[in-house]
Amino acid sequence: MSASSLIRRPLPESWTVSALTSPDGMPACIAGRGHPALVPGCVHTDLLNLGLIPDPYFDRNENLLHWIGRADWRYATSFDADPDVLAYPVQELVFEGLDTVAEVALNGVPLGRADNMHIAWRFDVTGLLRSQGNTLEIVFRSNEAAALAEAARLGDMPRVRPLPYNFIRKMACNYGWDWGPELVTCGIWKPAYLIAHSGARLGQVRPLVTHATPDLATVIVHPDVLGASGCTVDMKLVGPDGMPAAHWSGPAGLPADLNVARPALWWPRSHGPQPLYTLTVTLLRDGEQLDRWEGRIGLRQVRLDTAPDTIGAAFTIEINGKPVFVRGANWIPDDCFPTRVNRSRYSARIDQAIGANMNLLRVWGGGLYETEDFYDLCDEAGILVWQDFAFACACYPEEDPFPAQIEAEARDNVARLSRHPSLVLWSGNNENLWMFQRRTKTAAGQHWDDVVGARGWGKLYYLDMLPRIVADLDPSRPYWPGSPWSGTWDLEANDDRYGNNHDWDPWNSLDHTELRRTRPRFMAEYGHAGPAAWATWKRALPESELTPWSEGLAFHNRAMKGEAKLRTRLLEHFDDPQDFDEWLFLTQLNQARAIRTGAEWHRALKPRCMGTIVWQLTDCWPVTSWAAVDGDGRRKPLWYQLRASYADRLLTIQPDGAGENAALWLHADNETDAVWELVLRMKRIVFDGTILAEERHAMTVGERGKEALVLPASIASPSDPKREMIVVDAADGTPRAIWFFRRDKDLALPAPSLETTVIPDDSDHLVSVTARTLLRELSLFPDRLTPRAEVDSQLITLLPGETHVFRVSGVPEAEAARLCSPPVLTCVTPRSK
Repeated sequence: MSASSLIRRPLPESWTVSALTSPDGMPACIAGRGHPALVPGCVHTDLLNLGLIPDPYFDRNENLLHWIGRADWRYATSFDADPDVLAYPVQELVFEGLDTVAEVALNGVPLGRADNMHIAWRFDVTGLLRSQGNTLEIVFRSNEAAALAEAARLGDMPRVRPLPYNFIRKMACNYGWDWGPELVTCGIWKPAYLIAHSGARLGQVRPLVTHATPDLATVIVHPDVLGASGCTVDMKLVGPDGMPAAHWSGPAGLPADLNVARPALWWPRSHGPQPLYTLTVTLLRDGEQLDRWEGRIGLRQVRLDTAPDTIGAAFTIEINGKPVFVRGANWIPDDCFPTRVNRSRYSARIDQAIGANMNLLRVWGGGLYETEDFYDLCDEAGILVWQDFAFACACYPEEDPFPAQIEAEARDNVARLSRHPSLVLWSGNNENLWMFQRRTKTAAGQHWDDVVGARGWGKLYYLDMLPRIVADLDPSRPYWPGSPWSGTWDLEANDDRYGNNHDWDPWNSLDHTELRRTRPRFMAEYGHAGPAAWATWKRALPESELTPWSEGLAFHNRAMKGEAKLRTRLLEHFDDPQDFDEWLFLTQLNQARAIRTGAEWHRALKPRCMGTIVWQLTDCWPVTSWAAVDGDGRRKPLWYQLRASYADRLLTIQPDGAGENAALWLHADNETDAVWELVLRMKRIVFDGTILAEERHAMTVGERGKEALVLPASIASPSDPKREMIVVDAADGTPRAIWFFRRDKDLALPAPSLETTVIPDDSDHLVSVTARTLLRELSLFPDRLTPRAEVDSQLITLLPGETHVFRVSGVPEAEAARLCSPPVLTCVTPRSK
């Protein structure tokens, strides 16, 4: 690299952190002294690493640690500046993330103040650096106190949590949510470094794909250049095969068109490959390199079809001109302390999404604008991303300084993420338009709009500022004002004929079968809570709390009236559990059943409905929540159900209407690019396997198509609904469709009878189960034997005489025999009455 090239030097990882104030509850061993700290990090993780605080996720320890968010803290370090840095005319300190209200000083000279967690901060330190002994100090003011002060100054506004997260530009769920603890963080949460340059450097680079067909793709590259006078820019695009694909060179400050003939198009997973091109942008002056940017891009076009139709208006994501049926999950921060989520952890979570046959993650607005690691992995995997702007479930002030903060935040993140092909939609907020419009009540019983009065409450951002910024910086991607939203203020925001919907009445007040009462165009949120895995609870709670409905379990359930809802929804289908083992299995099973109901109903509505996004993929701590993967990364039964309900080819039986006399339809949904030829065998049987009626039917389902047929009366009309079921098998081995005519507690299920064998297979074990009676939702939980153990399948229903083989990893040979014993191996068991 030439002497003119920009150089970058990381700041030290080792810092000290000290408390500047001593709120109630702060231990004496922490107050008034400095402690070693790591950057990136936060106060919680630093104190936890030193053993000065207990694990916030264990039992009720969270309640012992609220003082951390109420204190002011100082981070300090010292460093030398090497001669290469000092030789440049310009030096800058860069912090990719400061959480949140911070004052930065170098060698005693104030550099400035930060007030937004979601953006990078840059401070000019030219003339302030010494060759040795530089001291850098960052004072973080209490983020809790800062938010409270702004709410008091401007007048409070409605939200769904007690602390005023809507008065600070910070990850909202740090202040507690209905699935997460209140752990108000602060610290240097992203990389920090020093750069030196000649006065000219690259800012954000925005490669926008404006055209993508099999014949030609066009990328318009917008390189922001600071100090561009006399500079040129050279751009090279290299294909996934390593061969040059396009080149441009010209004056700095101009956008450039890169045209690629016969491009390798990027597709979402299951629709095609994910080839990535490497774009290099070099800033030059007189032939010498001043700065360089490199990033991978994908050549694809995205469009959101919201055209009016005879029903209302569509909501369909199109990639390269082809509609995509979305099978997705909502994404929340994977940890309350984001610095603990490294690339490896992101990779594990995205692998779990892929394993569950997902093709989209919606990054929810109460969390973060996700990292480059997250987006790079989604680019590679073909996982589409819907990114909310950081607004959730509240009215947001429009008084100063918030509009300027939010504009800077939006511009920074829209530009930063523009290179990623996985990003296909920007959305203005989560539920704010809907909550305001439906006159949501505050805790005091007041309506949101009555409390707000004539004040701005965020509408300025969602319907004016944010769409303008997206159109300015990234017109290649669609913008949608919020979720849910019906496309216009003149319609009810959650009208299922238009736009995208949320449905929380099932779970909050209705049985999960009521998910079928709506016919959405696109379901962006719905869910049903269920507890974490056994091994996760063993780590997170004392043994004495592992009982049904214990106080410890209730503490780790943050949903409003969460334990009561969990029990009410459970008792709609099952008898009251007799012990913790039965409670854990049945509540997890009920969660999986609920999402099966919703996901398969939405697929049955295709093409009216073009997407189903379950709430949520993962958790950030051990909790009873709506997640498919718990806070320790263990797959709950829901994950296995999503894998089945999101399969590329699905057979599902759905009623056409409510009530016991509703007609039953078989739906065959084909999410592949090949025609699906089906030969179906439909049976109504008694639980002992006796066939009462049988029909055969041939069906052809086109590429990405869906077909349905009404089940014949001989199949759909039971003689004894408590003892009969419907089974539909396909000759090609597609997983069968099953229908029971009554709820579990009203069925005359036989007592389970089965035969088992365990066979070692390299480091794994194969557990073979043969049914002697009907076995409903047969499941195996090896984490009860060792925390790291996993199983390949769950929720298997076997007819008499059928066999299923589970593959189990991570169980030592000495424990293998216990794989066949309850509660490790279990299924739905009838209660003696």
